[in-house]
Amino acid sequence: MLLSYIRTIVLYLVLIAVVRLMGKRQIGEMEPAEFVVTMLVANLAAIPMQDGGIPLYSGLVPILTVLGVELVLSVMSMHSVKLRRLLCGKPVILIQNGKILQDQLRSTRVTMDELTELLREKDVLSPDMVQYAILETNGNLSVFPYPKYQPASARDAGITPKQQFLPYTIIADGYLYRDNLRVARRDEKWLRSVLQEHDATVEKTWLLTVDDSDRVLWLKKEGAT
Repeated sequence: MLLSYIRTIVLYLVLIAVVRLMGKRQIGEMEPAEFVVTMLVANLAAIPMQDGGIPLYSGLVPILTVLGVELVLSVMSMHSVKLRRLLCGKPVILIQNGKILQDQLRSTRVTMDELTELLREKDVLSPDMVQYAILETNGNLSVFPYPKYQPASARDAGITPKQQFLPYTIIADGYLYRDNLRVARRDEKWLRSVLQEHDATVEKTWLLTVDDSDRVLWLKKEGAT
């Protein structure tokens, strides 16, 4: 039993390392080739996890082989348009100037129900409101409504929006991120001052952030006394 736990933990850690090496896209919207690799790796890991009679390396070698092939193909596809289109396909225009391209729908096997559903997800009620709709290689639909159906931007309304600043997380769930404190150009004295203002400690703080406009957000950890 202990051996099974150890094998599972080893394979789990290897899978995490493999996905990390494949890049962040692997855990987001995936291209067809990436989806195949993810499913294949999962199946390869499941076999030695379930069968203790199979040597651990019998699961690790195929996983690492798939990883190597994925990395090689990724590098090659960066330098070859033809290979990239072979592995990932290419975007397809489904709506052009308000007209649904029925041939493109048939070639991509997208039904009208699926198209209208995807449009509704983009807050578009009718296809004739759309100037262009493009089916991307990862399966997402990019929708570009006619300008008259697009919400007015701040520039259109003649408004100058206030500048936004990215908040730095200083404390999260009672843990002090000292690196973020330095990046935010704050010091321990400033931290003590903020905590004293709220009669709190690091351990009693659920969230503390600060941005470059000196806006501070402090939230108390629930249950802290």
